[in-house]
Amino acid sequence: MSNPTSQGQSDAQFDAASSIPGHNNMAAQPVHKAVHLLKKVPEITIFFWIIKLLTTAMGETTSDYMVNHIDPVIAVAIGAFGLCIALVLQLVVRRYIPAVYWFAVVMVAIFGTMAADVLHIGLGIPYLTSTIFFAVALAVIFGAWYATEKTLAIHSIYTLRRELFYWMTIITTFALGTALGDMTATTLHLGYLTSGLLFIVLFALPGLACWLLGLNEILAFWFAYIMTRPLGASFADWMGKPRDAGGIGFGTGTISLVLTVLIIALVAYMTITHKDIDRKQV
Repeated sequence: MSNPTSQGQSDAQFDAASSIPGHNNMAAQPVHKAVHLLKKVPEITIFFWIIKLLTTAMGETTSDYMVNHIDPVIAVAIGAFGLCIALVLQLVVRRYIPAVYWFAVVMVAIFGTMAADVLHIGLGIPYLTSTIFFAVALAVIFGAWYATEKTLAIHSIYTLRRELFYWMTIITTFALGTALGDMTATTLHLGYLTSGLLFIVLFALPGLACWLLGLNEILAFWFAYIMTRPLGASFADWMGKPRDAGGIGFGTGTISLVLTVLIIALVAYMTITHKDIDRKQV
């Protein structure tokens, strides 16, 4: 799953340009490059999945730390404000910038956790119900996205409308993954460690199915993406929660700090090395 998406409409534009009489692939190349430079998401590499898993874990522990150390209403308000700032920055920039993109993902992770927890803790809605609710919401977003754009490929994210669909999808996957992970750990009584091991298997399955059975790459990507949330959050809870709550007691604050340092280091590495950008298209 090193490159689990297609170019979508950008390829169509490239092909159209190359089919014009008097044009060849060399003539169409600038069009393809120009579209590439408008993309607002990173290439799907091993670094993408590592940082994504770290952000899911960090979002879980940071949300838990905030709501347990300050007024929960204030904590949610801070999370919502931070998410708005991060998304505005991401939408305003004209190209993919690692620090801006991953800041938005981190804030989605924190607020997505809060959103799922508000439904369960604040409103008393069971995790199974919230899991179904967010799954339906995600299906609706995917349906509207495909009906409008005819593609769900993330490497076709080079218009504002597609980017809005993309971030609505990301926010919903985080909320869904949070509810799903909490449901397996608490409602189904699997515990955090067993849940984490379960989601490792579920995360790996689409890649294997894509490789061995020819599963659609876009479907494989989104399934794996959804699984990163409960996978990262389960292990973060296992490490951060106290022993009487099923964890090993390192503390949510400590785990959040360690994960934040790792994320900053990896994003800085991406910024310097550009390993999350397809050099062949630049």
